[in-house]
Amino acid sequence: MKKLIVLFSATLFLIACANNKQPKQVDKKDSTAMQSEVPQSIDVRFVDNTKDPSCGMPVTAGISDTVSYKGKRYGFCSKECKANFLKNPEQLVAAAELKK
Repeated sequence: MKKLIVLFSATLFLIACANNKQPKQVDKKDSTAMQSEVPQSIDVRFVDNTKDPSCGMPVTAGISDTVSYKGKRYGFCSKECKANFLKNPEQLVAAAELKK
C-alpha cells in the first residue's frame, strides 16, 4: 500500500512539473502580437477636451473612447464614462474643459 501511495504521489508530482510551462515570450518586433496585449490609447491631439466630462480625469492620462457632440470631439477614459456622458450630454459638456 505504501508503494502505491509513493507511486501515486510521484506521478502527481511529475504531472504538475510538466504543466508548469513558462509564459510565451513575445517578440517585440512582432507588431500584431503587441497590439493584442497592449491596448492603444487615442492621441489627445484628436479631441477638444482636456478633462473627461464624466469623471474629471485629465485626457492626458489616456483616452479609450471618443464621441462627437455638437461639432466637438470628446475623449473619455473608459466606455463607462462615455455611456454616462451619452445619458445626459448637455449637463456634462461644461465639465469637459475645452481646449483654447
